[in-house]
Amino acid sequence: MDEDGDMDLFFSNWNNKNPTDRLFIVSCLVAALVGILTIAYSAFQWRRNINLSWMKAIARSKKNPKARHKVPVAPHTWVLESVSRGKNFNCCVCFNTTGPSQTLGPLSASDSFLHRCSICDAAAHLGCSSSAQKDCKCVSMIGYERVMHQWAVRWTEVSDQPDETSFCSYCEEPCSGSFLSGSPIWCCLWCQRLVHVDCHSSMSNETGDVCDLGPFRRLILSPLHVKELNQTPSGGFLSSITHGANEIASTVRASIRSQSKKYKHGNTISTGTGNSGSTGDMSTESTADTNQAVNGSHEMEENCNGVVDVDLQHRDADVDNKLDSKPSIQKSSSMNKKEESLRMKQRYELIDLSSDARPLLVFINKKSGAQRGNSLRQRLNILLNPIQVFELSSAQGPEVGLYLFRKVPHFRVLVCGGDGTVGWVLDAIEKQNFVSPPPVAILPAGTGNDLARVLSWGGGLGSVERQGGLCTVLHHIEHAAVTILDRWKVAILSQQGKQLQPPKFMNNYLGIGCDAKVALDIHNLREENPEKFYNQFMNKVLYAREGAKGIMDRTFVDFPWQVRVEVDGVEIEVPEDAEGVLVANIGSYMGGVDLWQNEDETYDNFDPQSMHDKILEVVSISGTWHLGKLQVGLSRARRLAQGQSIRIQLFAAFPVQIDGEPWFQQPCTLSISHHGQAFMLKRAAEEPLGHAAAIITDVLENAETTHVINASQKRALLQEMALKLT
Repeated sequence: MDEDGDMDLFFSNWNNKNPTDRLFIVSCLVAALVGILTIAYSAFQWRRNINLSWMKAIARSKKNPKARHKVPVAPHTWVLESVSRGKNFNCCVCFNTTGPSQTLGPLSASDSFLHRCSICDAAAHLGCSSSAQKDCKCVSMIGYERVMHQWAVRWTEVSDQPDETSFCSYCEEPCSGSFLSGSPIWCCLWCQRLVHVDCHSSMSNETGDVCDLGPFRRLILSPLHVKELNQTPSGGFLSSITHGANEIASTVRASIRSQSKKYKHGNTISTGTGNSGSTGDMSTESTADTNQAVNGSHEMEENCNGVVDVDLQHRDADVDNKLDSKPSIQKSSSMNKKEESLRMKQRYELIDLSSDARPLLVFINKKSGAQRGNSLRQRLNILLNPIQVFELSSAQGPEVGLYLFRKVPHFRVLVCGGDGTVGWVLDAIEKQNFVSPPPVAILPAGTGNDLARVLSWGGGLGSVERQGGLCTVLHHIEHAAVTILDRWKVAILSQQGKQLQPPKFMNNYLGIGCDAKVALDIHNLREENPEKFYNQFMNKVLYAREGAKGIMDRTFVDFPWQVRVEVDGVEIEVPEDAEGVLVANIGSYMGGVDLWQNEDETYDNFDPQSMHDKILEVVSISGTWHLGKLQVGLSRARRLAQGQSIRIQLFAAFPVQIDGEPWFQQPCTLSISHHGQAFMLKRAAEEPLGHAAAIITDVLENAETTHVINASQKRALLQEMALKLT
């Protein structure tokens, strides 16, 4: 009550005041507010100028030969980037802002673009970049006894930093950008440790500036073992012209033969061939991911991982050889030519790696569902050696990185993409015939990410960021357990049993009918309007919209009478209300739907589902409305059968999809058989069992390295361990 009385008294006194007095009071308040804002802005500018002066002093100290330590130097890898207002960077040469100078009106040509280093993320004006110091990350330190710290100014805020790196590695005081903070900081480009500039001299005298590569030393490809090769091809200029002409002629001939065979068969071949055994290297993620093709706009400049431009002519020739059933000697010749082509394109070679090294080979599909490949590559270039990070495209497949790592005894693979990208990489690994194939981890950057969900890597990049970002992912990869994934071959045969096209490979699931139609509609929409598929959430919205369109569509009302399903030689009755059949290898479909549901106790005559028991599960769905209810957990798929060999006869044309790659299939027979098994990495859970599996995996790899066991024995033990831990 007293407070109400005070307020009433205040308003009463205010109303009784002279208008001139009230105006004076308001003016004083406004002037005080303006003064406070002016002081705050001046303090901000003062702090900015102090930091800028510190950076200039750092730059001058680097130019001083007496103060420079003997560390390797490397030029920046500049990439042209457009400038947007509100996103400013400091030029690493002149230290002025790279943002637009004018506040209104269109940007001038000089303000519209800047140079950004694709490795260390430094920025420079177009006119300044040529004068930049060679202080970027040096990927090769051949000739040095130990890896040296490469100290640099942190130009941008980096989210992927280990927790312990927030303190100075010498004085252990916090390294923060707080107001009027002390000495500015340097960051090592390899171990990510921070050091105050004032502390650097003392630390260098004590440690010799030797770097241990930080907490991810086993995953980082040490620059001490990276040798730069002579890029000049043997044979001189004339030889290179002849080689190029032969490749062009081979491409034209292969294209003509492929088109003639396509017309002759009269059968529509899938535009997304990510699961094709012959054309897996040219795969495109159509519904799970965006197309690999970049419509001729992909820049094929010299990448930091040492690949200038990888030709696909030999891959096309290999496809034709398989279609024509040429003699094996011609296939061998094609493979030799392909290997020779890859060898000529390599700029680096890996030598003398330590036995305990487990370097990580990274493949990024920047066109996957989330379309954040550029950001991922930049962040991984900072955390790892840039030459171990490869970007996949229609012009560069996984075999380039696998060829670089061909002599590494034990390494791991990280695929940043969706299910289609994972299948593409698994196909390439299989073709390399590794004695000990590398296990594969997944950074879920697609739309559905079903295989990543089953292996506990998450359902999308959002969940990864919430759990700690890429540093947490790398930690989990290093401590992940190796498990087994069944791979299945899908042969497409005519009614007479003749092969119509190269076999495809299935890792997740195969769908026929209404679910494949939704996938095909999405694929066609993506082909027509790729700009609509710019993140994972919008992709799912478009999936839901296309599915809703088919709720009233009775296109597949006659489906049960137009297909025939055989499981292990026994015909299976298709329910009369079925509008689609799904064959599942894993327990996740369409972004997390469990079709089989092992915990369902209403079925007594079926075994639990497993991705490495060499058995497939067959279920039916009754339309797109049923699909929608499955997605929200309001319904279940109908179990039909389990088996090792499945044949599905199509008596009419139907949409078909394998792992999200759809196409429209004319009448044929789909024969599904077990093809082999692939090593995958599963994120170890917090319970002791998961960590024990990771430790056992490491022990087995060390035992193979020391020749206690051989590769086949290690494979058998890993398979047995995966079965026991299911």
